[in-house]
Amino acid sequence: MSESMIALVFTSALFIALLASAEIGRRIGRARLARDPDGLEKGAGSAEGAIFALLGLLIAFTFAGAASRFEDRRHLITAEANAIGTAYQRVDLLPADVQPAMRELFGRYLDARLAVFEQPGDPVLTGEQLAVAEGLQSEIWDLAISASMREEMRPPAAQLMLPALNEMIDITTTRAMAIQNHPPPAIFILLVTLCLVGALLVGYGTSPNRHRGWLHTIIFALILSLTTYVIIDLEFPRLGLIRVDSADRVLVDLRESMR
Repeated sequence: MSESMIALVFTSALFIALLASAEIGRRIGRARLARDPDGLEKGAGSAEGAIFALLGLLIAFTFAGAASRFEDRRHLITAEANAIGTAYQRVDLLPADVQPAMRELFGRYLDARLAVFEQPGDPVLTGEQLAVAEGLQSEIWDLAISASMREEMRPPAAQLMLPALNEMIDITTTRAMAIQNHPPPAIFILLVTLCLVGALLVGYGTSPNRHRGWLHTIIFALILSLTTYVIIDLEFPRLGLIRVDSADRVLVDLRESMR
């Protein structure tokens, strides 16, 4: 099962769990009313308010963090394109006989980097393409080092070429770490727990009504479920509906300019 399907299944399960939690809360309230016809406990509004305030704060925190990381990943794609483009332009500083081989390596390297993110749901294929890209990094670096040691290579040229290559290589590590950067699982566990508790309180609060009012309960469960799904989708922008694939266009355009 793909990660996007897992997210949909989880969201559906959360929606059903919220409805069930609301129903449990209503039944608890009805049982309380059967024992004490005077009504539910008084003064519990402050506790409920604190719980819903904490739920809102946690949703805002996780949503803002996920959106921020989503934008950071988009910006890193542009940063990598700029780094590769700068290093590629500085190939002109190398000896003329080295330039064709270096440009060919750059083209293969960019193809490998694009392929790394083509099938994010296939870790085996992704690992293979990462290995290919790392091997090409080594070839590019070794060729640049050997060219910079030649007599006709002026020191200022090497001082421009090598840092550009170093930045091009370093950005791949930054992107890899950005992909793995997510909130601790405890945050999501707490979020789901507060959602269920909130649904329980909603059901408990509607228990004085003789007939079930499903409209508000369904809307409450639906909004919380969709919000949770969007947060998860933003955290994994290669697998769901909200994706950063459009940002890859800058790398594709760069590859076209190398042909």
